[in-house]
Amino acid sequence: MKLVRFLMKLNNETVTIELKNGCIVHGTITGVDMQMNTHLKTVKMTMRNRDPTTLDSLSIRGNTVRYFVLPDALPLDTLLVDDAPKPKGRKKEDARGRGRGGRGADRGRGGRGGGGGRGGGGRGRGRGF
Repeated sequence: MKLVRFLMKLNNETVTIELKNGCIVHGTITGVDMQMNTHLKTVKMTMRNRDPTTLDSLSIRGNTVRYFVLPDALPLDTLLVDDAPKPKGRKKEDARGRGRGGRGADRGRGGRGGGGGRGGGGRGRGRGF
């Protein structure tokens, strides 16, 4: 299971997030998207060497997160169960007949040995050696 899929299940959990710039954010998750952008409510944000600030809501861009501190009471074994639907595998019969062809005589136009194309020999319009 991808980390983001796990984080997306943490709605209404209170977490602490440390950002790459050293800021520490404590709040309740309202949502996490596929880019790991995290939306929080009732937030206490502590910038480095500053007093804490209280906010009603905050959105954090995913690539600015250093790590999440999860609550101790979180049931990890149930949250880590992979319940995403598996993509169905294609049968071999369906895979044939796609693409532009493979081996075989008379494919292509140029090259050595008279490969078809306009004008016969496939040697271009240069001098006829």
